[in-house]
Amino acid sequence: MAIDCGLPSPLGPPAGEKDVKALQFIQEMTHNTDSVQERVLCEILSRNADTEYLRRFQLNGATDRDTFKSKVPVVTYEDLQPDIQRVANGDRSSIFSSHPISEFLTSSGTSAGERKLIPTTGEEMDRRQLLYSLLMPVMNLYMPGLDKGKGLYFLFIKAETKTPGGLVARPVLTSYYKSQQFKNRPYDPYNVYTSPNEAILCPDSFQSMYTQMLCGLIMRHEVLRVGAVFASGLLRAIRFLQLNWQQLALDISAGTLNPKITDPSVKDSMAKILKPDPELADFITKECSGGNWEGIITRIWPNTKYLDVIVTGAMAQYIPTLDYYSGGLPKVCTMYASSECYFGLNLNPICKPSEVSYTIMPNMGYFEFLPHDDSSSPSTLSRDPPPRLVDLADLEVGKYYELVITTYSGLCRYRVGDILQVTGFHNKAPQFRFVRRKNVLLSIDSDKTDEAELQKSIENASVLLKEFKTSVVEYTSFADTKSIPGHYVIYWELLMKDPSNPPTNEVLNQCCLAMEESLNSVYRQGRVADHSIGPLEIRVVKNGTFEELMDYAISRGASINQYKVPRCVSFTPIMELLDSRVVSVHFSPAAPHWTPERRH
Repeated sequence: MAIDCGLPSPLGPPAGEKDVKALQFIQEMTHNTDSVQERVLCEILSRNADTEYLRRFQLNGATDRDTFKSKVPVVTYEDLQPDIQRVANGDRSSIFSSHPISEFLTSSGTSAGERKLIPTTGEEMDRRQLLYSLLMPVMNLYMPGLDKGKGLYFLFIKAETKTPGGLVARPVLTSYYKSQQFKNRPYDPYNVYTSPNEAILCPDSFQSMYTQMLCGLIMRHEVLRVGAVFASGLLRAIRFLQLNWQQLALDISAGTLNPKITDPSVKDSMAKILKPDPELADFITKECSGGNWEGIITRIWPNTKYLDVIVTGAMAQYIPTLDYYSGGLPKVCTMYASSECYFGLNLNPICKPSEVSYTIMPNMGYFEFLPHDDSSSPSTLSRDPPPRLVDLADLEVGKYYELVITTYSGLCRYRVGDILQVTGFHNKAPQFRFVRRKNVLLSIDSDKTDEAELQKSIENASVLLKEFKTSVVEYTSFADTKSIPGHYVIYWELLMKDPSNPPTNEVLNQCCLAMEESLNSVYRQGRVADHSIGPLEIRVVKNGTFEELMDYAISRGASINQYKVPRCVSFTPIMELLDSRVVSVHFSPAAPHWTPERRH
C-alpha cells in the first residue's frame, strides 16, 4: 500500500521508511507554520533571556511576539559588530547566546572589506544536518534509483583563521565538511560520493580538485549526478579537466599518481582507488583531445541524471554554459542557506531554474519579512519604532520582502540582505524565489561587490592617472562569465586634458590591479587562493560613448530627467554598443594581495 506523504510524487512513492518519516516531518512543519514559528521564538527568547544583548531591551522574561517586536530593534551587521568583536577578542560572557559560541562562520558578504563574522554554537550543526537529511527524500520522489550509483561532487574547504580570542573563523561549508557529522556520517546508499573525505579536506586546491576529478573519471559509469555548491564551481571543474586531462589519463593508464599530489592522506586514499586502466585512459584521451567540449559531462559520465548546483540569483548567468557542457541536463537547486541560518529547501527540485522556489522550514529560526521597496532609505530603517515586519504565515503572493532572522545562536531581528519574492504556498508555508542580494552589483563566484565598493576602487585606481592629467568621467561594469574563471569587466570613458601625454598601457594595467587591491577580501581570496575569479579587465571606450548610451535608453522610453548611468550592464544591445566603442583593453598584471589573516 502506498503511503501518502502529501508531496507531489510524479515518478513514484517514497524510497523507504526513512524517507516517509522525513517527508511527513516536512508536512507537519509546513501545515503548522505559525504555531511552529511561535514555539521557535519562545524557545530562543527563553534560552537567551539572560544574555547581555536581550537584557538591554528589558523584555523581562517575555517570550511573546508582540513584546519582542515592540522592544527589540531590527539590526544590520554593522550594529552588532562591536559586540561581535568583543567575542572575537576573547569575551566569553553570554553576550548573544546562553550556549557558548563555538566558532565564527565567515559570510561571503563583507563589512569594511572584510568577511562578516557570524557567531554560531555547537548545536547549530545538528540543525543544519537536519535540513540536509530532508533533501534526498524529496529528490527520490522525482529521480528514483539514486541509490544505485554515486554523486560526483566537487567540494572544497577554504582557508580558515583564528580570532585574537582563539575562536576559529571559517566559511560555513568548510565548518560542515570538517565536522564529525560529515566526516563520520553513517553509510547512506543515496548519498555516496566518488570523492574520498581526504580529497575534499585537502587544503591545497589543486591537489583537491585533481584527485576529485581523478576519482570521478575512474568511477565514471557509477556517477548518477554531478555537482558543486555553485554553478561557477562546476564550470571551474570542467575547465580543470580541459587543462589537465593528459596528466589524468597518464595516471589512469599507468595506475600511478601525479607527483604534484604530495598530501600524505590523499596519497594513501588514492592508493586504494587508482589501478592501471589503459582502456579508460584511451577513452579519456579520445573524448578530450579533439577540442569538442559540447556535452562533455554526458559523454564522460553517461549515466548522469542531473546537475546539483545553485543556479539562482547571480549564478543564473552560468546556465547557458552548463547547458552546453551537459547537453541540457536538469539543473537542481536543492536548498536555500546562508552563514547566518539554513532556511529551507526546494520541494520541486527538477523544475526549470527560472521557476525555483524554496520553502522555508519554520523550525530553523524565527523569520520576519520587511516589505521591500527600492526607494526606501536605509537610514529610515534604524529609527524607533522598528519598522512593521510581516510574519512568515502572513506573507502575500507576488510581493517582495527582505528577510530578517532571529536565530538560536543569538542573532535577533538581523537583516540578512536577501530579497525574496513570494511565489505561492506549500500547505501554510510560503515559497520564495530568491531575487538577489541587496545592493550587490557584481558577482562571479561567492564574491559580492556593491556600487559603493566599485566606486571606491575606481577612485583609488584613478590616482594613477593624475600625472597624465587624465580622469575617469564615466564607468559601468559587467561580470563576464563566458571565460572560465569569470572576471570583472569595467568600461571607462576618460577625459584627457593633455592628449599628447595619454596614460600608457602599463599604467592602465596597473589601474586594473589598483582596483583589485581595493576590492573586498572575498574577491581577493577568489583571485589568489581559490582561482575562482580571473584578472580584472578595463575597457577604455571612445569619448561620447556614455552619451550614446543615454540616447539609446531615452529612445527606449527612459526619462531624460531621471536617467542615471547604469553601474552594471547585462542587456545585449547595450553591451554591443559599448564593445563597438572600445579603443583599448587592459588586464591586471598580477594577483592582488590576500592572506587568510584578518586586518583587525
